[in-house]
Amino acid sequence: MAVTIKTKHGEINVSTNTVSTIVGGAALDIYGIVGMASKNQLRDGMNTILNREDFSRGVVIHQEDEKIAVDVYIIVGYGIKISEVAKNLKEKVKYNLETMLGTPAGTVNVYVQGIKVLDDIK
Repeated sequence: MAVTIKTKHGEINVSTNTVSTIVGGAALDIYGIVGMASKNQLRDGMNTILNREDFSRGVVIHQEDEKIAVDVYIIVGYGIKISEVAKNLKEKVKYNLETMLGTPAGTVNVYVQGIKVLDDIK
């Protein structure tokens, strides 16, 4: 499946893997996010943090009319305010989709799949 972007010159089809890479890269830039998690943890393993090659397993893309809706599955570091991390992630994902793809972002849903205790917390 691909995301279709309509322009005055025609249509552009962007693969969902490309959009997942944009969203996953934005997620890893946010302070407090340890990594991406799989949307299906029972099948892929409960404590698995996804590699950059596997972002498509932790991001679900939907196209709603002219906008892109995104579900992001993340793992947050222990002691970090989850609501602030989710707010920052939503803003970053919307900004990246609008600047890189030139299409308005719709809803961005953040699902916290786990909390990881970081080694450097004392």
